[in-house]
Amino acid sequence: MSAADTDLEANPYVEDPPTAFDPVDELDPDRAREQAALLREAVRYHDRRYYVAADPLIADRTYDALFDRLRELEDVFDLQTDDSPTRRVGGEPVDAFDTVEHVEPMLSLDYGDDAADIREFDRRVRERLGAAVESDGDDSAVDVSYVCEPKFDGVSLEVVYEGGRLARAVTRGDGREGDDVTRNARTIRELPQVLAGDPPEFLAVRGEVYMPKDEFQAHNRERIERGDDPFANPRNATAGTLRQQDPAVVAERPLAFFAFDVLATSADLDSHGEALDRFPEWGLPVCDRVETVPDVEGAIDYRDRLLADREGLDYEIDGAVLKIDDRAARERLGATARHYRWAYAYKFPARTEETTLRDVVVQVGRTGRLTPVALLDPVDVGGVTVSRASLHNPEQIADLGVAVGDRVRVERAGDVIPQVAEVVEERSPDHFEFPDTCPVCDSPVERDGPMAFCAGGLGCPAQARRSIEHYASRSGLDIEGLGEKVVRELVDEGLIETVADLYDLDERADELRDLEGWGERSVENLLGEIDRTREPPLPDFLAALGIPDVGPATARGLATEFGDFDSLRAAAEAGDREALQAVDDVGPAVADSVVDFFQGEANAAVLAALLAHVDPQPVETETGDALDGETFVFTGSLSVARSDAEDLVERHGGAATGSVSGNTDYLVVGENPGATKRADAEGEGVPQVDEDEFAELLAERGIEWPPA
Repeated sequence: MSAADTDLEANPYVEDPPTAFDPVDELDPDRAREQAALLREAVRYHDRRYYVAADPLIADRTYDALFDRLRELEDVFDLQTDDSPTRRVGGEPVDAFDTVEHVEPMLSLDYGDDAADIREFDRRVRERLGAAVESDGDDSAVDVSYVCEPKFDGVSLEVVYEGGRLARAVTRGDGREGDDVTRNARTIRELPQVLAGDPPEFLAVRGEVYMPKDEFQAHNRERIERGDDPFANPRNATAGTLRQQDPAVVAERPLAFFAFDVLATSADLDSHGEALDRFPEWGLPVCDRVETVPDVEGAIDYRDRLLADREGLDYEIDGAVLKIDDRAARERLGATARHYRWAYAYKFPARTEETTLRDVVVQVGRTGRLTPVALLDPVDVGGVTVSRASLHNPEQIADLGVAVGDRVRVERAGDVIPQVAEVVEERSPDHFEFPDTCPVCDSPVERDGPMAFCAGGLGCPAQARRSIEHYASRSGLDIEGLGEKVVRELVDEGLIETVADLYDLDERADELRDLEGWGERSVENLLGEIDRTREPPLPDFLAALGIPDVGPATARGLATEFGDFDSLRAAAEAGDREALQAVDDVGPAVADSVVDFFQGEANAAVLAALLAHVDPQPVETETGDALDGETFVFTGSLSVARSDAEDLVERHGGAATGSVSGNTDYLVVGENPGATKRADAEGEGVPQVDEDEFAELLAERGIEWPPA
């Protein structure tokens, strides 16, 4: 189907548009509506000619006249539409971004920076594909061609089109869900709001939002001239812009977009190269440095040529990406929990410069890890001014033999994180000595392999502050309004010292109101958010405590195994590592972390104070075996969080897994489902049910939906 509003061949504003128009007060509403429709399609067409085909048909002055006329008509006759090109100038600000589940997981890439790494990747690919087709064991007989692309250093974005029109744009987030930034994405000129030609009914693409280097420098110059701080680099500028809550601000910044992959589609596409060929036909811009090569040696040559041309490109890249061209082969290879098995990032060597090391400071992290940081004379490394760099750990300092005053070589690892690579000129006889006590609380420093840790636990002010930040973060109890900046302010003002003090803030509300920038409403909102967390679910509470090596998945496993907080604490305080390791995700190292956390005196004191205010709620135990032996997979968005649906299945004896196999009994299909799981279900003969049918299935077994 075509998403065009009008017939381009009959559109008077396509081939020879005017630069002036009759006054709008001479138009009646019907004529204004007709002219606006023609102008929308003409502007979209000229956008494609300029941004996708790089072959503009009209002068900028003429284009501006069309755009301005369209905006005037929409304003005067109230003809605004969500997908109008005029949305590029911004819309109404948002209070906060909604969290949206991706159509398909947006995984990361395995990577290496040596030719041997990429040859090993190719060997694994051919070996797995050979096994998949039951080859005779000679994996060299498996032909694999690759599509090679630049590895953009921007911000990854999922863009979904339904009926040819932009439905939503979502940041990568944690790979499973991200922030809905649709209003901001509509301001990006290269990103079409309506697809051209004959697009598929459903299309979810993955692409990169970036800021062209020339425009980044010009934008920074404007910021400096008006007294604003400049952005550190194009990637930071892009990420910060997409997080803006006012689309009008986003529209003022020079963001651009490349589409580089299909996440899901209703179209029949056999290869990745075919998808990239179709993108421009649909109005989606594609990087012109994409090549298809017959084998891995061609990919290595591509990366080397790209590295030689890097500085001349108008966008930041930090390597090349290889992707298997055949989409069926991709499906056979699949993915790990973290990255695709059919793609690989061949990274560039780090950029380096020399400078003088002026001092070394030791930072204390949330888990007590001590990280030495080098303070440097500012130096430009790949377009970024670097004045501090990581020294990682005491062992690296000893290996480098670094001393204050030395001349050092600095590199940006992965073109992002500055680090000291080597000493190029010794200028001081005394090497830096790592401290034996914590620089914040004077507690002993303990070594664990190459790492060093403060033994003070939550009694260390630095660890305590960072534990509060974590407790309030999205990975913890998600206390809105209690971000890093606010926590630092409350600690600096002496209002809180530990997590437990958060629950006494209501007694110090007057002191809060006296702080600069705080008012009655902001104080009430914060206190209300804190009060909301007094009875948290046990898994969330355990994750919020910041126990080293215990993330959300492990916290859920511990909560499920022990049922309530007191049982878990008793086992940890008794040093019962065997009981802890009964949890699937808990091995010896994690068990040691849990035991050490609960046995620490300072931690125990903070926990006791915290539990005087907080009552963690036990996990719901299995309520029956109505789903015993049945396996469910979920795809798409349901009326409840997918995790709640999975919990319900497991509490009634069933299994909830992440991928479809021959052992799957049902694929539950929500809104905007992933194409891969549906195709797998069809191939395996797995029944597919929508949410209503799933609810009926549960009702037959005496299970209520949605879960309370």
